[in-house]
Amino acid sequence: MGVELSVEGLTKSFGSQKIWEDVSLTLPQGEVSVLLGPSGTGKSVFLKSLIGLLRPERGSIVIDGTDILECSSKELYEIRKLFGVLFQDGALFGSMNLFDNVAFVLREHTKKSESEIRKIVMEKIELVGLLGAEDKLPGEISGGMRKRAGLARALVLDPEIILCDEPDSGLDPVRTAYLSQLLIDINAQIDATILIVTHNISVARTVPDNIGMLFRKHLVMFGPREVLLTSDEPVVEQFLNGRRIGPIGMSEEKDESQIAQEQALVDAGHHHGGTEEIEGIVPQIQPTPGLPFRQGVARRQERVRQIMHTLPHNAQVAIGESFDAEQHTQVIPVVGEEMWTLA
Repeated sequence: MGVELSVEGLTKSFGSQKIWEDVSLTLPQGEVSVLLGPSGTGKSVFLKSLIGLLRPERGSIVIDGTDILECSSKELYEIRKLFGVLFQDGALFGSMNLFDNVAFVLREHTKKSESEIRKIVMEKIELVGLLGAEDKLPGEISGGMRKRAGLARALVLDPEIILCDEPDSGLDPVRTAYLSQLLIDINAQIDATILIVTHNISVARTVPDNIGMLFRKHLVMFGPREVLLTSDEPVVEQFLNGRRIGPIGMSEEKDESQIAQEQALVDAGHHHGGTEEIEGIVPQIQPTPGLPFRQGVARRQERVRQIMHTLPHNAQVAIGESFDAEQHTQVIPVVGEEMWTLA
């Protein structure tokens, strides 16, 4: 099962350039979260900070009860074993076949025998749908297959936290859909805590239990998907609907006069200049039939019910309808029913 990861007051700069400041959020145990934001807002820097590759100037990062900004090098080494990381390009060794790429972590960080390593590696390769491709080099396979191989390697130590840095980058919509389904299926099977950094609106709206948004060096919002998908916060609403009209500009944030001019056009009935309207709570991806019910869904929905009375009326109505629809589509496991899980 995944562990909770809590960030409090995190601030990071490179020289005089502040990347983000006073970021606070909690990744709930065993749930899938997404971190959004325009290009250049430091999302990848945030991921690297979580595993101790970069050191923020202020704040705390508490993982399984340990603040990694205060712990020793030996403690940090042990904490990192809780993580599996899928890098943006897969980060595979070009001279190694897929089997050896996936086995690399086990050979470097464990004392397992080659027979044990082979069993684990083949399980992970089968899990990500690459059985039969284990002898191929990274240069001989597609970008989508390289991403899946990178995910297999991230899973070999049975991590409790999985970080994915733009897993959809360079993939077509079909491959992105397959990878999204794979992440949901993995969460259903091992209840791992997952954080995905992405620009993809479809991924952001259909995959996670929780959504966060970085903008202007701050975390604008972080919370359950139902809350952000019904939010009227301008930055969140613009990004999740792929609109041109809003605070986010092409190269940087817009000034107040530009925002006012655009709003006047909208009020006059001009098109907002983005994708078609996709507001509302779209259904969340469900695990593949036959896999366990995702426990994170029940935990998230309970949190939302507890704060429902604090939300605007329109949001309450939309969330209520969403919960009703999900109740009719989810397959709740019967106690005692056998279900396939990871070894």
